[in-house]
Amino acid sequence: MFSCKDRVVSKPIRVIAAACSNMGIGKAGQMPWNLPKEFQFFLDTIRAVSRPGKKNLMIWGRSTWFSFPENLHPITNGIHVVLSHTLSAVPEHAHHLCHDFDSAVQLASCGPISEQVETIWVNGGAEVYREALGHPWCDLVYLTDIRAEFHCDTFFPLFDRSVYRLQER
Repeated sequence: MFSCKDRVVSKPIRVIAAACSNMGIGKAGQMPWNLPKEFQFFLDTIRAVSRPGKKNLMIWGRSTWFSFPENLHPITNGIHVVLSHTLSAVPEHAHHLCHDFDSAVQLASCGPISEQVETIWVNGGAEVYREALGHPWCDLVYLTDIRAEFHCDTFFPLFDRSVYRLQER
C-alpha cells in the first residue's frame, strides 16, 4: 500500500472495450468474435504514449489477463497490473498484483512508478470496467460497437452515457 497524503497526481483513466449488440464482451473466458482490425485498434490505442520514456498502466482483471494471448505479453509501453482477490503472486509477464482497483490507481498516481505512468487503461473484465466507470478520473470510454449479436455470458456494465460525449470514429 502506498501513502498518498502529501501528493496525489491524477492520471486519466480510460476504459477500452468492444461489445456486441446485447453488450456482451465475453463467453467462457474468451472473446466470442475474431476481428483482427478491432484487436489491432485495441493494441495500438493502449500502447500509444505522447512522450518518450512514458508508459501506460494497464489494469486487467484476473480472468481477462489469463485469456489474453500470452505471445503478446508484455505489451509495449505497458506496465501491467492484474487485479485479483485470489492470486498470491504476480502472474507471469505482469508487473504488479493488486487486490482492488483503488490500489492500482494509487500505484499509478503516487506509488513508485507514478512518474513513469502517463495514462491508466482499463482492459476488462466486467467488474473492473464497473469500478473504472464510477471513478472520477475516468474521462474517456472507447467502446466499439460490434454490430452483431453473440451469445455471451459476460457483459459490459450499464453506465451513465450522459457523462460522456459520443464520437464517431
